[in-house]
Amino acid sequence: MPDIACEARPAAAGQLAWVGMGEIDAPVSLPGPEGGIASTPARINAFVNLHRPEVRGIHMSRLYLHVDRHLAAEPISPASLRRLLRDFLDSHAELSDRAMVELRFDHLVRRKALVSDNTGWKSYPVGLRATLERNAFELEMDVRITYSSTCPCSAALARQLIQEQFRRDFPGGEVSAEAVLRWLGTEQGILATPHSQRSHADVRVRLAPQVADFPIIDLVDRIEGALKTPVQTAVKREDEQAFARLNGQNLMFCEDAARRMQQALNADERILDFRVRASHFESLHPHDAVAVAVKGVAGGFGPSA
Repeated sequence: MPDIACEARPAAAGQLAWVGMGEIDAPVSLPGPEGGIASTPARINAFVNLHRPEVRGIHMSRLYLHVDRHLAAEPISPASLRRLLRDFLDSHAELSDRAMVELRFDHLVRRKALVSDNTGWKSYPVGLRATLERNAFELEMDVRITYSSTCPCSAALARQLIQEQFRRDFPGGEVSAEAVLRWLGTEQGILATPHSQRSHADVRVRLAPQVADFPIIDLVDRIEGALKTPVQTAVKREDEQAFARLNGQNLMFCEDAARRMQQALNADERILDFRVRASHFESLHPHDAVAVAVKGVAGGFGPSA
């Protein structure tokens, strides 16, 4: 059968940075938290460059078959993605010297409640990106973590209103501790509360080439540990109360959240570079409050918002 991609010449010659297939549907397997294997649906982008300007196209079906074979054979790991990219290049030896694969999927993790014995499922959107140029292998990972943020300014203003209400309700003289305790338990006493909002931490890291596995849960735990207020799954009243305490003890502007993540990632030797974006979807405004931080290495991730 004729092979137009190889035999025909392009109407306009030129090298192409990437050619391939986008949004391939396929399952991927990941090592589970207790040694098992978890499978999840993913979307895959598979690309090679085309450095010969006189060649019309690449062999896209080869990319698809390599993706299908590799992902079905073993759980994904840095080593397995490197082998996949090597097959991309070997199958396009006369056409390409650079290959890339991107995978996006939701990673479901069972999380324990703060106080009670309940557990529930939590989904973390994850992206993996691997590139191979000659023998230079680069690996990036990104994850989105949802957390709660309580505005420090709003908290201070709420405290001021509570103080003013206290002066009105207790205008003078001595006040018993019991009377104050009762007052604090009323809606009249706590007449103002700070505004909180669901927030996103978008974290992208460049991993050291020697890592053996994708540290997805380690990265999530590190970020959630820094922010202190990750959203919960199954909760009872005691869990909700503990969550309210965490929010009260961790008042955060988006700037605070970005710096907390920056400090946490600076301490991880597996991470060569990072970019974090804290987005607070404000309940006060119809717009978001956003802060971005990078590691700041030469030639690394830029600070684009």
